[in-house]
Order: sequence, then C-alpha cells, then structure tokens
Amino acid sequence: MTDGPLIVQSDKTLLLDIDHPLSTECRRSIAPFAELERSPEHIHTYRLTSLGLWNARAAGHDAEQVIDTLLKYSRYAVPHSILVDVAETMSRYGRLRLEADPVHGLVLITTDVAVLEEVIRAKKIAPLLGIRIDPETIAVHPSQRGHIKQSLLRLGWPAEDFAGYVDGQHHEIDLVQDGWKIRPYQELAAEGFWHGGSGVVVLPCGAGKTIVGAAAMAHAKATTLILVTNTIAARQWREELLQRTTLNEDEIGEYSGAKKEIRPVTIATYQVMTKKKNGAYAHLDLFDTHDWGLIIYDEVHLLPAPIFRFTADIQSRRRLGLTATLVREDGLEGEVFSLIGPKRYDVPWKEIEAQGYIAPAECIEVRVTLTENERLGYATAEPENRYRICATTRTKRNVVEELAKRHADDQLLVIGQYIDQLDELSEVLGVPLIKGDTPVKERERLFNLFRSGEIKCLVVSKVANFSIDLPDATVAIQVSGAFGSRQEEAQRLGRILRPKSDGRTARFYSVVSRDTIDQDFAQNRQRFLAEQGYSYKIIDADDVFEGKL
Repeated sequence: MTDGPLIVQSDKTLLLDIDHPLSTECRRSIAPFAELERSPEHIHTYRLTSLGLWNARAAGHDAEQVIDTLLKYSRYAVPHSILVDVAETMSRYGRLRLEADPVHGLVLITTDVAVLEEVIRAKKIAPLLGIRIDPETIAVHPSQRGHIKQSLLRLGWPAEDFAGYVDGQHHEIDLVQDGWKIRPYQELAAEGFWHGGSGVVVLPCGAGKTIVGAAAMAHAKATTLILVTNTIAARQWREELLQRTTLNEDEIGEYSGAKKEIRPVTIATYQVMTKKKNGAYAHLDLFDTHDWGLIIYDEVHLLPAPIFRFTADIQSRRRLGLTATLVREDGLEGEVFSLIGPKRYDVPWKEIEAQGYIAPAECIEVRVTLTENERLGYATAEPENRYRICATTRTKRNVVEELAKRHADDQLLVIGQYIDQLDELSEVLGVPLIKGDTPVKERERLFNLFRSGEIKCLVVSKVANFSIDLPDATVAIQVSGAFGSRQEEAQRLGRILRPKSDGRTARFYSVVSRDTIDQDFAQNRQRFLAEQGYSYKIIDADDVFEGKL
C-alpha cells in the first residue's frame, strides 16, 4: 500500500482525494481515459467506461500506460479484475481497421479473423459489406464508412479509421493575433484535433471554443462548413472570424432561414439543415455538393438525428465537434464518437477558472414553499402537468422580484422554460423578453443593449441557452428548465462565465419549489455543477427577503 491520491474500486470507479499533494498530477494522468462523474469539495469520482478507454486508445494511449497510471497513484492494491478489464477492453479497439484500397475503394481489415467472422454475421453489418478479399480483409461500400463504424461500435468492436480524408478545396486562412493571443489550451485543443484528423474538443462555455474552430481552420486551409444552433450564433461566429482571421466579409456566407449564401466559409444553422420540404430534407445536399475540407459542429452535443444520419455519409471530410459537455440526455455519446470522432481534448472547468480564463461562480438553490392552494393544485393535477404547475408558481415570482431588486446594479438574466411564466416576469420586472418568436433583428438589438449596459436585465427563454456571447452577464436566475437536463444546466451556467473586467464572482440562482418534482429535477441538474467542482448552496426563500445572501 502506498499513500497515493487515488482509490481504484472494483465497480470501475476511481476516487481522487483532491487534498492530496499529488492530486493535480494524478488528475492530469487519468483524464485521457477516465470520465469525470462528479467533483464536489474533497473526493472526485471518475469512472472507467468502454467509450473512455477507446477514446484513450484513439488518442494514442495503450493499456500498459493506463495500468501503470492506476498502479502508480493508487492508495490500495488495484483489483485484479480492473487490470484485466482495462487490457481486454482497450485491446478491442483496432482489431478492426478501415483502410483505403486502390481496387475496392474501402476495406475492413482484421488482426483477428474470429472477430471478423463474428461481425460479418451481424444482421446490421452484412448489408454494408462487399466481397471477401482474403481471410483478413473484406470490401466495404465506401458510402457506408460511417454506418459501419456506428454498427461496429454498438457490437463492441470499434474500428480504427485509417481511410484518410480528402483535402477539400484549398482556401487560405490564417489567424491574425493583433492585440490578442491564442491561449495555450486553445492551441493544444486545435493541434490535438488536427493530428487526430477528426474528433471532439470539450471546453467550458466562455473558454473560447470559436477560437479553437478558427485555429483548426488555419490548420486545414480549406473551404469550411460550420453548423451552429441559431442565426444569432451564426452571426457571432462571423464577427469572431472577421476579427481573428484573415477572412474578409465576402469569404463568409450565412445559410439560414433568412439567407442562403454559399461562400468558401459557410455558416449554416441546424434548423435550416433539418427543415423538411415535401417530406424530404431540402438542404442536406449542402454537405456533399461542395468540396468542403473541414466541417465544424458547434454545440455537437445537440446534433439532431438527421445530421447524425448525414454525417455517416461524409466520413471522408475532416470533422470537428465543439461542446461544453458531451452529456446527451438521449445517451447517444457513442454516435458522436463513431461519426464525428473521438474526444481529442478535454479540460476540467475549474482548471480553466484557476488560470483566470473563465469567471468563478457561486451556485445557489433558493427553495420556495408553495401556498396551501398551490400545494392542493399540484397534488390533484395529472402527473404530466405537475412539473409545469410547480415550476411556474406565483410564489417563485415573488422571489425573482426580490432577487432582481438586490442585483439591480448587475447585468442579470432571468431564464425559464415556460413562455407564459416569462411573459409575466417580463411585465412584472419591466424588462424585455427574448423568446422563440422574437425576430432575429430584435434579438440582436436587445443583446447589444445588454452588452453595452443600457439594459441591465433580460428575461430569456431556452433560445438563449446556446452560443450567445454576453460577456458582462454576472447573475442568472433560473426559474424553470427542461426537466432534469444536466446539459441545459451547463449551458445556462455558461451564460455568466465570461471573465469579468473587475474579477468578480458570477452568481447562478435556481428557484425551486420544495416537496415537488421540481426539487427532484433540480437534484439531477445539480449533478452537473457538482461534476464540474462547483459548490452548491441551498437556502430558503425567507433568507432572500431577509437579506441573508
């Protein structure tokens, strides 16, 4: 037994004692292969998963390195079953590999004939294959490169893809570091992606994922398609690229509901790409009618199903996914791995905060007690209506009013799910509301007024969850959400994490109805905050009115 910072348990959890002097060194060593589950004050929990171990293999780590790391830092003897499982799981990656072939176009090659025999008999894989060339090699229809990677991952035999990428049409793009400098982690993220060929970069909201995209474009020097969540995000990308790169206005096009411009760099919204016309996706041919050298997926954790399907067909293009969290409530992280690529770079939020690149944040849950009438209304409601009832209670409105008064001098966002609740809060607080049917020009006008400080408070619906850059927002009040979504919690917290000029701490309030399903959902959402190392304080609504903040 050594006095290491890590406890390795037979259920595949790793417990990291962060008060140990070697904890930082250990965390960096296990980060490439272990998935962080939660990181409260003293003990952080990681988990060994097949996907995490295959990510590590894709990044060039082998089982011997992983095992050596566990043995080096473990406080107690590492369970033998874990060592065996790590070696066997990682050995599955790469026994099958996809390669380009001058005669057949694309082939699947194995180092283990029994594995190939097993997979070619799988019902979902057989239709994707061509002729058997020799015992170790079988032809694959080139158009099925993505589909076969998906299917093999589901079978537990992830294929290593050596089939290469087309360069796409050349287009000169360079970074212009005039008055700013790319941060070390941004450079590492872009390089990690480029050397890997395709994959995902995970960085906190406010840490400059757009700069990573721009740096990847400078590596590729090719025509680029960028997919974003909405028109506001498209225009923010455009402004950032004009400021940070050699691109000029004529080289960047917007492909959205409002415009259909195709330029060497084209920024398209997920909404327009998934829009149906006469039962067909009218715009998906944008992917393959142009010789793109790079495709960037902003907020890749939100990738809609039709884009997943089409991404399976464009495996010859380099693909970069950008996200603050790979958590998907539908559990499709494996699809991102197989179709966009493995995780190429990830860093804990708190590490970026410690470097001063994102603001520190205080997370506070304010619990309100429903009135007798509200409790009866909640208790007698149909189960499908209960969350809406407890999430939109009048009692919450009183708390939001009081919090808004106390933060009258701060840049404040009030965020919610239900439009009637937000309409009411907008009216009571006397501030503008941005929601789904707010025209894009009006949204931009209000966001600009908020950025300049002319408007101190905005009420926003879930349209502001993603890709909205509001650097001076210092306080957010969440009144309702998409049930227990940790991914949404990450995005909402991210709205206030841009570093503040005066170095102040951001505050993230969640107003929650006690003894209801709202409280249950809040606990699930809280998991994300704990996973990232944020302390989470619970106070009573009375404390707000009594000034005990």
